[in-house]
Amino acid sequence: MRYILAGLVLSSTLAVCAWAGQPTQIYGVNLGSWLVLEPWMLPQEWLDMGGQSCAVCSTCIATESSFAKAYPDTVDAKFAQHWDTWFTQDDVNTLKAAGINTVRVPLGYWIVEALVDRSHESYPRGGLDYLRRGLGWLKDAGIQAILDHHALPGVQTAGQMFTGNCTTDVQFYTPYNYHRALVWTAVMTALSHLDPNFGSVFAIEAINEPVMNATLTPNYGTFQKNFVEVMRAVELTLGIFVPSSSLSLAVSASVSNNFTAALSATSSASIFSAEVQAALLDAVPILLEIAVACGLQTIFEASPFQWSRDSLVANFMDVNWQYDNPSNPADVAIGPQAYDNHLYYSFGGVAAADPKSYMISICNLTRIQADAAVGNSPLWFGEWGLPTQFNATDAFLYQWADAQKLAYSKSAGWIFWNFKTEISKLTNGNALARQWSYLEGLKLGFLTQDPAALHDPNVCVPYMNSTTNSTSS
Repeated sequence: MRYILAGLVLSSTLAVCAWAGQPTQIYGVNLGSWLVLEPWMLPQEWLDMGGQSCAVCSTCIATESSFAKAYPDTVDAKFAQHWDTWFTQDDVNTLKAAGINTVRVPLGYWIVEALVDRSHESYPRGGLDYLRRGLGWLKDAGIQAILDHHALPGVQTAGQMFTGNCTTDVQFYTPYNYHRALVWTAVMTALSHLDPNFGSVFAIEAINEPVMNATLTPNYGTFQKNFVEVMRAVELTLGIFVPSSSLSLAVSASVSNNFTAALSATSSASIFSAEVQAALLDAVPILLEIAVACGLQTIFEASPFQWSRDSLVANFMDVNWQYDNPSNPADVAIGPQAYDNHLYYSFGGVAAADPKSYMISICNLTRIQADAAVGNSPLWFGEWGLPTQFNATDAFLYQWADAQKLAYSKSAGWIFWNFKTEISKLTNGNALARQWSYLEGLKLGFLTQDPAALHDPNVCVPYMNSTTNSTSS
């Protein structure tokens, strides 16, 4: 995505801020089930690894956390094999050939291993090495990356495999876990600017799919503010210009060749809140540890670090993801910021479960305009796919793919979930991949080889300005 072009274009009628280093239009896929494994997407591999299948994911070995607790002596080796094979150089080559310019990389907080409280938390170790390798491949291919904090410390949403720990005990929205997430943010921001392998990263997403009821996410708005300030504090320490910002920071000449020492000094800067200061300070020893493990000591401790890279984009789920008086992330923007919306018709609550209702709903989508009205632009659709609540024919899936691409392309772009899924007896051959795998969708012809192209540019004409009994647009 870092084709060095100015601006993200929403549509001909929706003006947005433009920042250097962003693509004109996002055509992307998620790298789901790579560094945050979701067993439903690869059920046979999960069983082969030693996992289990159950109707309620909290009742068996159905997440990374439960797997690590069940197999403490072999978990790291089992996951290393998975990380090594689920996303490969061949996949990068295939995505590049398919015109994909962006990937969203779901990550757990445990990718920063020092943040895991081993007294009661268990996760596989070693994922950072594979992330660095994969980002290096993407950089070489010219494919840009969003680092998505997909699974938060303490769990941000109940009963979901994607949190890494399927539980009803949601503890993310607490001072302790907000702090750990901010430390994660400082580490990822620093790596994105200093580690050459992270050269493909252009955005960091604060949190994937928080609880929708805003009354259950206390102080989430303060976390949003601190998330942005942590990113900008790291960048100001590096001497990186932050557009549309009045913040300034002077780095002492005595630490100008030692980033970690400079960041330690920044942690006492009075322009930042106590929470931001604490996160920066706690990130320093973690960065030093990572530098040793990854051979980055010279870059982190003995090199001039005044870099000319662009400021990263702070990325949030849009304000309309939540209800009941949610905080608006647009209110805390400092520098480049963008917003993410996820739209799955297959889970219900969007349109009646029939092809015509689906088409009327998507062809009259108002989410982009609704978000722009409250300052949430540029907006991209960070998760979508072809699954439906009914048995979709091939003919409908051609239309369904076209109509969604047409609707989402009026925003800053789209990122399909997922780049691939398993094809096995447990998935009834390609029945799962047919609607959830971008690469299988290409093979079957539902998705066009040129992601900007449509089979039928007029696919929505018969459905425009029609009405249906949809519950959400």
